[in-house]
Amino acid sequence: MNTGASESARGDFLQPDGQLLPELQHFAQETAQAQSIPLDEIVALLSSARYNAQAVRLMTPPATPQRRLRRAWTSYRKRHVDPVRIRRGVTFWQDNRISLDAASARTGVPPSILVAIVGIETVYGSFTGNHRVLDTLTTLGFRFPDPTRPQRQQMFRDQLVDLLVLNHEGKLNARTVEGSFAGAIGLPQFMPGSIMRYAVNAQGNSDGQIDLEHSPADAIASVAAFLQAHGWVRGVPVFAPIRLPANPARLVQDGLQPLSNWPTLQAAGGQALPGAETVWQSQPLGVIDLQDEILGTHDYRTATPNFFAITHYNHSYFYAASVADLAHEIAVRVGYGDPNQPNTPVDK
Repeated sequence: MNTGASESARGDFLQPDGQLLPELQHFAQETAQAQSIPLDEIVALLSSARYNAQAVRLMTPPATPQRRLRRAWTSYRKRHVDPVRIRRGVTFWQDNRISLDAASARTGVPPSILVAIVGIETVYGSFTGNHRVLDTLTTLGFRFPDPTRPQRQQMFRDQLVDLLVLNHEGKLNARTVEGSFAGAIGLPQFMPGSIMRYAVNAQGNSDGQIDLEHSPADAIASVAAFLQAHGWVRGVPVFAPIRLPANPARLVQDGLQPLSNWPTLQAAGGQALPGAETVWQSQPLGVIDLQDEILGTHDYRTATPNFFAITHYNHSYFYAASVADLAHEIAVRVGYGDPNQPNTPVDK
């Protein structure tokens, strides 16, 4: 059984006469006008969309209020920085070294970071999703299960517009492309909007096709372009080599931008670790707390702009730190590209 198959038990998005529901008709007309796409092309695609009940189930909040989930950095890290991803990451690096080196030279993002993101997102293509993206985005854009979050429904409608544009431009086939239950596509799990803005045809195919589903070269180049566009700084580590003072909790920040700097942290008692490069000292910095509320532990780290660039891929600090930690583990085994010493080979 295809668990990602769409279900139409509640009807598709059509009226009894076969016309689109009024809200989809309005959406189709607006999109056709704004994007200069023939209306009949959009209507034909939306008419073929099927209600994806599984996506709705996975997006539905609990029926009864639950206690706030306690943050658990240790278990999160263990799930993502695991032996399978480390082992397969080494193989992925060896198989795609030329593409990784080219993307890194062009953008400054270490190969290890690129490998780690593909590993955490899909375990190197093992889990890319089998939901038709057209069905998923139409369902979540017009039948989002949480009425208290209209901004989420609008986000999926915006992504549906991007999918329709990509289809019109011949960059994706909206009738067939599959992805996650949220509409993310391919090895790097890009949403259609990210494909429009950051995806790269690394192979230089004459037809200009970008293949994030089957081409590691395109996926690698696209992840690198995304991080570069979101502020990656060449030659700067993900975490600054700082020994924080004994009471770092007072320095901790939230948000997706670094809010401090080296002079401030130094005045508060921070010390640069001996022997490390110092290029990070001119960058904005942010002290983060990777807290484990179950174990009662804190992992305080000093994040650079490159950490925060990763949080634009996924807003979770746990996610970004896991990317950096997985990158380090893989780099140690490969022999270079450590994100915390980006200009220096590591010892095997």
